[in-house]
Amino acid sequence: MLWKPLEVGHSAHVAILDARPELLDALTLLRERLAAARFPLELPGAERARRSCAELLSQLDGYLLPRLRQPDAPLLAVVGGSTGAGKSTLVNSLVGRRVTEAGVLRPTTRTPVLVCHPDDHHWFSGKRVLPQFGRVWMPRQEAEQPPPVRRDGQPTLAVETTRALPAGLALLDAPDIDSLVAGNRDLAADLLGAADIWVLVTTAARYADAVPWHLLRSAREYDVTVVTVLDRVPHQLAAEVSRHYGALLERAGLGAIPRFTVPELPESARGGSGVLPATAVAGLREWLAHRARDREARALAALRTARGALASLRGRVMALAGAAALQHATAVRLDQRLDAAYAEADRRVRATLAEGGLLAGEARAHWLAFPDDSSADELLDALTSALTGLLVEAVATADERTDAAWRAVGGAPPPDPEEPGAVADRVGVVVRRLRRCLEELVEEVRHAPVMLGQPAPARSSPSEDGETAALLATALLGGRAATVAQQTLAGALGPRGAARLREKGNQQLNACVTRALGAEKQRRGAPLHRLGIAVDTQVALVSALSAVRAEPRHTTV
Repeated sequence: MLWKPLEVGHSAHVAILDARPELLDALTLLRERLAAARFPLELPGAERARRSCAELLSQLDGYLLPRLRQPDAPLLAVVGGSTGAGKSTLVNSLVGRRVTEAGVLRPTTRTPVLVCHPDDHHWFSGKRVLPQFGRVWMPRQEAEQPPPVRRDGQPTLAVETTRALPAGLALLDAPDIDSLVAGNRDLAADLLGAADIWVLVTTAARYADAVPWHLLRSAREYDVTVVTVLDRVPHQLAAEVSRHYGALLERAGLGAIPRFTVPELPESARGGSGVLPATAVAGLREWLAHRARDREARALAALRTARGALASLRGRVMALAGAAALQHATAVRLDQRLDAAYAEADRRVRATLAEGGLLAGEARAHWLAFPDDSSADELLDALTSALTGLLVEAVATADERTDAAWRAVGGAPPPDPEEPGAVADRVGVVVRRLRRCLEELVEEVRHAPVMLGQPAPARSSPSEDGETAALLATALLGGRAATVAQQTLAGALGPRGAARLREKGNQQLNACVTRALGAEKQRRGAPLHRLGIAVDTQVALVSALSAVRAEPRHTTV
């Protein structure tokens, strides 16, 4: 076990959990691995994985790690539920005055309000719990004013102190779990994840709705300390509604959950005071106060929630590991489809070159007219244009194949937007570079014939260099159709010199094709590769989880 026995501290509260450093280190490592996990591909379950990962991080940061590091901190009871359930009125009534805005209609943005005893304010003034929230302290005289919203966009937690609550207990009024504003729904989920106790509020009119039952099932799944409040129950229907609600809880395996009934009163109606008579919430107030004051009850409440949070880690983290594995496997398949499409493009380009497919159309016309009626520059221009066109067409075909294959796999990111002609511009730069390299090769060979074992002739003229470069380009790009160009080169440079020149030229041509297609393949794959889907995410999550082995123990004191 990684847990020390419960001990009595010197503070007003009793230490209920005391985790050993090994467990805290393991949870910290798990938190780091979760923070690094990414699920960017839009695959089935990816959005759920992203939400689950965010919820886990929020629970680790906002509840589990703070609770284990400081086990004698006050219990945090989060009051949650659906729109208009009466959460704020319930909090106001438990405190005995208005500390949070009540009403059926909610504003689109809302600051959660935390209320605690003055002796406990230091527990909530820093980042011990809910570190993602800024803090706004609400003095009693300002309680009727709405809490301000931070301009930097950081969510804000309004904190108020009152001696109406016992030391060791804090209440938090959460936003509606079914709010129309997605940010409020996420906020409510984060707050519930930070709670030692869930106080789930529903009404006589809506207790069978999906929202309260979703929360109750979540509480059962995570074994959270939970209490449910059936609010706004008409007097004449109280017995019947309470009995039916209890039967539903029993049927769902939740019959042991403490439940309280709050009658329908004018104070809870819209336009009412927002504070119910003390007798209406006396049972719930006493239940909460008992958990704050009685060290055994308090220990059990926090222990159950902490143990449930730890026990839930395995299933939740393993699900994320599975989602990470699916992300990586899909990324590998997408990469393979990309590789296959561009490998086929490379094969087709080289086959076309070998068959002399470029020596057609305008290029063929210039070759047939060379050198009498077509200059070396004109022939080189035609061949350069033909090679550029061949490569651009190959890239377009490879992109189409990639798009089709990626759609079949699913989850692929869209291609980056590009201006028309951008591919042709980039390929043109690479091909023009090849032309310059061929011209430089000719100069090197013709001006240094001794290196090729030839007698040193008179220095060649620029026009002769240009014609030789045109012959070399024709021999390289014309394939089997360029036999005459190859023979002419051999006559001018000798068989050995021509062979060496063609060998070096072929190296440059191969590099040109590889460079052009490689750059476009990298461009097409960039949206996928930028996502940084790592192979080790699954292993990292599982290995971090394996270190979290222990569960908390409770020792009666």
